[in-house]
Amino acid sequence: QVQLVESGGGLVQPGGSLRLSCAASGFTLDYYAIVWFRQAPGKEREGVLCINSHGGSIYYADSVKGRFTISRDNAKNTVYLQMNSLKPEDTAVYYCARRSAYVCSASDDFWGQGTQVTVSS
Repeated sequence: QVQLVESGGGLVQPGGSLRLSCAASGFTLDYYAIVWFRQAPGKEREGVLCINSHGGSIYYADSVKGRFTISRDNAKNTVYLQMNSLKPEDTAVYYCARRSAYVCSASDDFWGQGTQVTVSS
């Protein structure tokens, strides 16, 4: 059974950092790209970053460039989203999803349940 479980969210002050984890089970992470999305209240879901099976990354949100990075540890079947210099506008539920192939251009086929990130003083 394919599962993706996000963790690491929480309340952080502006300028702070968080590292989100996306733990995969039921499949071998090595062969798939993983994407992080976010959805703020009242807004549409927004793609943030994607990492392909070779470790290459694609930014979908210009607002996070220079602040967020994505990485993967295939041995741990986990993908990480490192978020630095957080801003109140980064507040959202963050989801990870599996692309159906090793490249970020593939479609999504499985989603996690999301983790809440709140940036506030």
